[in-house]
Amino acid sequence: MKIVTIKDMIRKDVPIYYRLLYTGVAVIDFGKGATDYRIDISIEVKPTGQRDINVTFIDAIDYPLVPVLKELKQYINELDSAGGMPS
Repeated sequence: MKIVTIKDMIRKDVPIYYRLLYTGVAVIDFGKGATDYRIDISIEVKPTGQRDINVTFIDAIDYPLVPVLKELKQYINELDSAGGMPS
């Protein structure tokens, strides 16, 4: 399994300054070719500065959910650290 990219990412307007909400399409390759899955992303900055990332799949996936969520959270964390998230 490999996270290829997250495309069509749009930031939702939220009045809470420490919470960022996004929608997008995760392109994931499970070894049979890349497939698109719609997702919702929530990044909440805690008072300690730690970022809590939550991912919710809108489309159903036919793969164990825990490893996919782990890889997606790591990919989003790296993307956010590199400044690749839309503002």
